[in-house]
Amino acid sequence: MSAITGIYQLNNAPIHLEHGNNLMKSLEQFPSDDIRTWRNEDVFFGCHAQWITPESVNERLPFYDNEQKLAITSDAIIDNRTELFERLQVKQSQKKTITDSELILLAYLKWGKESPKYLIGDFAYMIWDERNQTLFGARDFSGARTLYYCKDHFSFAFCTIIDPLFKLPNFKKELNEEWLAEFIVIPTIVESADVHNTVYKNIYQLPPAHTITVVNGKSSLERYWHLPPTATLRLKSDEEYHEAFREVFDLAVTEKLRTYGQVGAHLSGGLDSGSVVSFATKALQKENKQLHTFSSIPEDNFNDWTPKYYAADERPFIKETVRHVGNISDHYLSFEGRSPLADVDDFLALMEMPYKFFENAYWLKGISEKAHNEGVKIVLNGARGNHSISWGSERLNIEYYASLLKKLKLIHLNQELNVYCRNFRTGKRVMLPIVARNAFPNFAQLFTKNKGFDYPIPSFINPVFAQKTDVYNRLDRYDMDISGSFRGDLNEYRRKHYDQLYYWNKSGTATTKLSLRYSLWDRDPTNDLRVIRYCLSIPEEQYVKNGMERSFLRSATKDILPDSIRLNHYVRGIQAADTIHRMKSSWKAFMEELHQLKNDSLMSEILDVKAIGAALSHIGDQPSPEHVWSNEFKILTRSLIVSRFIKGFS
Repeated sequence: MSAITGIYQLNNAPIHLEHGNNLMKSLEQFPSDDIRTWRNEDVFFGCHAQWITPESVNERLPFYDNEQKLAITSDAIIDNRTELFERLQVKQSQKKTITDSELILLAYLKWGKESPKYLIGDFAYMIWDERNQTLFGARDFSGARTLYYCKDHFSFAFCTIIDPLFKLPNFKKELNEEWLAEFIVIPTIVESADVHNTVYKNIYQLPPAHTITVVNGKSSLERYWHLPPTATLRLKSDEEYHEAFREVFDLAVTEKLRTYGQVGAHLSGGLDSGSVVSFATKALQKENKQLHTFSSIPEDNFNDWTPKYYAADERPFIKETVRHVGNISDHYLSFEGRSPLADVDDFLALMEMPYKFFENAYWLKGISEKAHNEGVKIVLNGARGNHSISWGSERLNIEYYASLLKKLKLIHLNQELNVYCRNFRTGKRVMLPIVARNAFPNFAQLFTKNKGFDYPIPSFINPVFAQKTDVYNRLDRYDMDISGSFRGDLNEYRRKHYDQLYYWNKSGTATTKLSLRYSLWDRDPTNDLRVIRYCLSIPEEQYVKNGMERSFLRSATKDILPDSIRLNHYVRGIQAADTIHRMKSSWKAFMEELHQLKNDSLMSEILDVKAIGAALSHIGDQPSPEHVWSNEFKILTRSLIVSRFIKGFS
């Protein structure tokens, strides 16, 4: 709920007050409800507070516990307060008013450096333990809140954002070429495999699921959370699985509604956001609150060019959910005249680093603006739902059918394929060869030439720069697959997704910095640890039953979501279809900037200008809307973002 910062002197020299003041002054770009500092001879803590929860109103941060000799500054919303009240023996009279930062201190007193394991929520915090002369901090398991730091022989400093750290002496802004090389080479939305590094040399971030301890002038990191082995849950019936899911998901949603302001939610026409919204509205009714939903739609003059199985304008589906669920004030935002190209410089300044979501930046910012104007303090989303509550895909179904074939469970296979073919309007003559190839891949290879897997985005890094930074070998050491295709078992991929930190880190940066600008928090119940643990424990067949992809959530939300959404197998909402349409008026300038980039001697040392030239030739001078999902368009937009960042850096 805050931007936090601080300094710890390592050489027994007193804190320079102007250094702390400079850190705090850099945070004045954001709105605040309260600004406070605390210091002693060795430590300075600051907090630029934004009140989000009822308990945070009038909270004093930094907070110093004189009895325990502990100081804390925190950027945190803790969800499992009721559980912690019991574990930490909080008095009944304190339960309504005790702040999240006080709960964190109580957890630290009871469990020490193990305490983050017991916290569920979004958090980054630092504690000064005066008795043990130790600075201790932690970041939540998925990195929903950022925390950067730097260190030399004289001091250790930290902050929610990066720029204030450059206000300190001895810390200069230098480009981290290894980070930049990873950003360019990784084809997915992931920024970098090494989540400890940043785009700046000597500026680090506390990785998700890690603690940091600074004692006797030395700092050490320790990972406190790994995805534990998950035993398969065995219940008596499908309905028991559904009921248990609804219980854990309802708890996760309800706990994330805690705010003294209004509650909003991102809403598309799909399952994940629809599920979040449906559970949220019921909980809000008990508080006599209405849910504000925000949906990005194309401009009015956009001509939908996409195939019939895509919906660029999801309003018909969204309105079905709104009507069925009720208690919603729905907002449809077309952002007329706004282009993602116009927002590049602003988003680079906000992010403090290059970013890869060019097509989505304008509406992410626009929804935050609108929500802020509506008095919203919490904005729910279902961004992680694809890997938790709505896990499933055509490939997962085929893998399951292949397993039935290998086990010779032919009657069961026949039953499932009959329903699948009816749902997806295909035939067993089509499906059986596909299932057989997956069941017996070695045999299938005798008749199929193996062409391998193509790199999804042709490499556009300068080969010399790639060699200089050793980027490919480094990514291989991090087990980063840049082929764009996962060859193994999908359930193995799912577990890897939850255990590899670089998957998590990508979204926390944008959500934290947008939240500071607009004084609101994005909360994702589909990313709640309790929900994740439950969804991973469900038997595989629950996700593929009755010939449906993502069958578990479709079944579990019966009567909760309208059937037109819940059982929709045919039309998929698609974002960014109007991206190039929005860029028409600036297309000439866009192409001119890229041609200049191609001839820029500085950029040619980093980017492969031949690849950029080939992409320019493919795209052409006239804007064609279907290019938005092409590899060439990704190369051009990412190259432009990197170029502008480097020029601004220089």
